[in-house]
Amino acid sequence: MYSLIRRLLFLLDAEAAHDLTVAQMTRLQQIPLVLRVIARLCRAPRVPRRVWDLRFDSPIGIAAGFDKNALMMPFLAALGFGFLEVGTVTLHPQPGNPRPRIFRDSDRGALINRLGFNNDGADAIAERLQRWRESDSPQPPLFVNVGKNRDVPLDRAADSYAHCYLRVARWADGCVLNVSSPNTPALRELQRPEHLEVVLRLVRSMRDQMVFPSEGLHPLLVKIAPDLDATQLREICEVCTTLADGLVCTNTSATEQGGISGRPLFGPSTAVIREVRASSSPDYPLIGVGGIFTAADAQEKLTAGANLVQIYTGFVYEGPALPARLARALA
Repeated sequence: MYSLIRRLLFLLDAEAAHDLTVAQMTRLQQIPLVLRVIARLCRAPRVPRRVWDLRFDSPIGIAAGFDKNALMMPFLAALGFGFLEVGTVTLHPQPGNPRPRIFRDSDRGALINRLGFNNDGADAIAERLQRWRESDSPQPPLFVNVGKNRDVPLDRAADSYAHCYLRVARWADGCVLNVSSPNTPALRELQRPEHLEVVLRLVRSMRDQMVFPSEGLHPLLVKIAPDLDATQLREICEVCTTLADGLVCTNTSATEQGGISGRPLFGPSTAVIREVRASSSPDYPLIGVGGIFTAADAQEKLTAGANLVQIYTGFVYEGPALPARLARALA
């Protein structure tokens, strides 16, 4: 069935197809019976994990970027994802880069994006997160991916991340600091230890002052690039194992056109997981992302050292049954 739907969707511009998918999911999730039917169809054996004292019924999550504006959480939960990550969210709304800005490379099972953190802003997204949290719908662990607005210079980046975090973190189980998108000028400079430490210390101070509705760690993670060498990864690990509660490995790989995801990213992102695991402790939490299409792909990420994994491009190409299919195979 999905092969036919995909052929029709792929007749559209990639972003138009995504917008249509978002519109349909948000409509369908308003019908409780539809959500129950979807959840039954996508039911898979539980593959429980406990990380940061959070329970994950499956190690398969949806990566940031698919649900930028926190619009589809009930639908995505019904599809069987073990955890969700929404965003990237910036303090103020921004339109992102000019269209067209998403491109398919079907021959390689890849997507190329130069979106530029298009989103509705922290206040609007916080309201949606609060409504979902206060609803009675099933709620797997939720992470919010936080970035900075394009016009914020590096010397004010820490303040931008901290205030965005302050808006959204209350309604999340954890947050991910995105310092590695290739589509915001100079953003990857924040991966340098001297910048990363400043950002993390300020955001952690915000967390320490907050009162959360639920008890627990409320982990703070950092999402890193796949294009870092071994020395850079060791430097990042030195900072993050002290100041962050985990790493997301990895973001898209930088190209002249934007960031590439999907199958071409599988090898580089898995190599980063291995290097980071070797540079950190055996129990330091890692989320593996990049090029997962099959259960074997997911298992290789886990074997390399990831505690959890996320999908995005594979979800676009393989369809809504993928998270349950991966969980079933891993079980």
